[in-house]
Amino acid sequence: MTSPLAALRAAAHPCLRVLCAAGLTVLLAACNQATLQEASYAPPRQPQYPALTDSAFKIPAVKAETIDPKYVKQRVRYATQHPPGTIVVDPYAKFLYLVQESGFAMRYGVGVGRDGFGWTGTADIRRKAQWPTWTPPSAMVARQPELRQYRQGMAAGVENPLGARAMYLFQNGKDTLFRIHGTNEPESIGKNVSSGCIRLLNQDAIDLFDRVPVGSKVVVLSEQEARAASSIEANLLTKAEVLR
Repeated sequence: MTSPLAALRAAAHPCLRVLCAAGLTVLLAACNQATLQEASYAPPRQPQYPALTDSAFKIPAVKAETIDPKYVKQRVRYATQHPPGTIVVDPYAKFLYLVQESGFAMRYGVGVGRDGFGWTGTADIRRKAQWPTWTPPSAMVARQPELRQYRQGMAAGVENPLGARAMYLFQNGKDTLFRIHGTNEPESIGKNVSSGCIRLLNQDAIDLFDRVPVGSKVVVLSEQEARAASSIEANLLTKAEVLR
């Protein structure tokens, strides 16, 4: 004969199973909800460059997903025969180097001239301007008649194609019409987009502007020179890895 206690236990087992299953379901639901909440409230990625106010103008932040991290300003090892203070532009790797002491350089990502508008050679900075006006060259107006409205100059501002800073390049005392300047189009960095000018993020243009005086030498590498420079830089990186 089954004892009353055994009968009670037998009757309770199905109830316990139901209660345990229900409890497990509630627990899993709570975990899933917590996971969803954590995902929903995950902190946003920090911008690569914060917003800043310069003079009377507000420069927006550069979102992390807008620009490849390799184009963010950074100090790197850089082997070159050019003396400190020289600006070296590699239009193929889309980098601008400001040569520093002891084999280093400050490296910035740039946008350069699209096909048919690039140039190479040596120039010097004869003029620097903060929040410059922009006057399109006659050849540009001929290609883009809609720019005629700016023949007397476009006022300074974030939307101005020269951005926050401009450095004017001369060869043999003559204006080349090429500039190193800022831009509010971060997605253009690392690309061939301009009419020959060298564009940096506005934040980087301000940084470079403050580091170089009028008279600074600018060297824009040819494709052969750029390949040689890339090979040297790759060797330096390999040696750095070995030394770690």
